[in-house]
Amino acid sequence: MLLNQLFAIALLIAVSAFFSLAEISLAASRKIKLRVLADEGNEHAARVLALQQNPGHFFTVVQIALNAIAILGGIVGEQALSPHVADLLRAVYDGAHLDTISFLIAFAFVTSLFVLFADVMPKRVAMVRPEAVAMAVVRPMQVCMVAFAPLVWVFDGLADRLFRLLKLPSARPEDITADDIVAMADAGASTGALLRQEQQMISNVFELDARIVPSAMTARDSIVFLTLAESEDSIRGKIATSPHGKFPVCKDTIDSVIGYVDWKDILPRILDGKPLSLRTTPIVRNVLVLPDSLSLFEALERFRDAKEDFALVVNEYALVVGLLTLQDVMNTVMGELVSPFQEDMIVRRDDRSWLIDGATPIEDVMAALDIAQFEGFENYETIAGFLMYTLRKVPRRTDSVNYAGYTFEVVDIDNYRIDQVLVTRDPAAIA
Repeated sequence: MLLNQLFAIALLIAVSAFFSLAEISLAASRKIKLRVLADEGNEHAARVLALQQNPGHFFTVVQIALNAIAILGGIVGEQALSPHVADLLRAVYDGAHLDTISFLIAFAFVTSLFVLFADVMPKRVAMVRPEAVAMAVVRPMQVCMVAFAPLVWVFDGLADRLFRLLKLPSARPEDITADDIVAMADAGASTGALLRQEQQMISNVFELDARIVPSAMTARDSIVFLTLAESEDSIRGKIATSPHGKFPVCKDTIDSVIGYVDWKDILPRILDGKPLSLRTTPIVRNVLVLPDSLSLFEALERFRDAKEDFALVVNEYALVVGLLTLQDVMNTVMGELVSPFQEDMIVRRDDRSWLIDGATPIEDVMAALDIAQFEGFENYETIAGFLMYTLRKVPRRTDSVNYAGYTFEVVDIDNYRIDQVLVTRDPAAIA
């Protein structure tokens, strides 16, 4: 008799474990992975996806089963074990409270078995491999859903009415945001599934929509341009000494741009000994002009639409403030993977100091120094802008700002332009 009752308890624990596995595995299964398996022809993955689309009936069956089994387990366990526990206790205690003590011991023992083998262990297994477990139990669960259909109809109907009455959402939004993808990439890099460089590239791609054109452009005072009155010797000299492949062409000043020339058009003329006058030679192309308020993603779309990889950037007063190329945008995406011959704008001197170019985008400084956010960051684009905004003046050499455990000191200025900033981590911040 006792063996039959113990078998009944073990069977109830096994059934309860099955429903616990099913509940957690369906909730924890990743839809992206299931869709990949379903597209490869896995029928079980398709069934799990179908249940996730409408999980109400599924969870109703699970809750009915778990609650019914818990009640049955208490009844069977008390009847099966209490008399035997009482017989064992009678040798040391045979008082008026023997039945109560026996019941409590039997109840605690059966409850412990259910908690350990029907709840904790199955759920931990389901959390480790949710997709595999969900695909293994999906068919039996569908059979149970058919068998429990009348009860499901009653309880689901009552639950839906209560949700509408309380104005509560009954479906979970499944939108995948950029933050979700970045978090998944970061988790993949932490486990070794992705290289750290790949994770950084994914993060940089989503930053294109948050960073505006000035954060990646060549500043106005660094633009090498040609004028219509430029002599042939001057044109040759600029092309020879400049690493650029394209040059804006202006009437007289940088703000009177009429187009640009490509060295690929100029080089054949030099080799053929032809004149290089920009007034008489039809080699000037139309230039793409972008407002400085565009995001890098919008700039990328403009490059695509215009089939260009070179653009001038103007502000609201139609003054040229910089020059942007497709390579500049790609460098933002590639991050540390750009050409090793490119001069670094952030140079780490030792464990607690960095030398930073004043024109370095503030987002790059945030990443290098692991600073979550700079105060008033919406008012400037570069580390030089941060110093001007914080000091409320045009900085001089040796002027400094203390922020977020770092000291930012101006070490080089060229005609009011901040060339170099020395950043030192405060010893207290290191500790």
